[in-house]
Amino acid sequence: MKVAIGCDHAGVGLKRRLLDSVLKGYEVIDMGTDSTDSVDYPDIAHKVANAVASGKAEQGILICGTGIGMAMAAGKTKGIRAAACTEPYSAELSRRHNDANILCLGARVIGTGMAEKIVEKWFSTPFDGGRHTRRIGKIESL
Repeated sequence: MKVAIGCDHAGVGLKRRLLDSVLKGYEVIDMGTDSTDSVDYPDIAHKVANAVASGKAEQGILICGTGIGMAMAAGKTKGIRAAACTEPYSAELSRRHNDANILCLGARVIGTGMAEKIVEKWFSTPFDGGRHTRRIGKIESL
């Protein structure tokens, strides 16, 4: 699977950790940043969201301080369903019920061990389809 990943300055350390651990077996497109110098998270979210929406990547991961700003920015792109998750259960349901295609993480609110568990759960959970497909269609039509 091809995964686009990006972060702002707050997420650089967590991004590096995920690249060295749970993302080892994936083809990863790293869309920055690689520095702790301040950057604007919407710019990174836009790059990752466009990669996923265009099919360049199948799924994406975005990391900022809380994950919330990245989710808001990425969700502005047509076809993107971004979910900010702080524990594995939300990650599971974001995939199972919402067919989320971008996972957003908060480097300042979760530890690296929890982030790894969230990513593992997110990638291992399929979309349930069924009645949820109708609901995804309604989201897409908004």
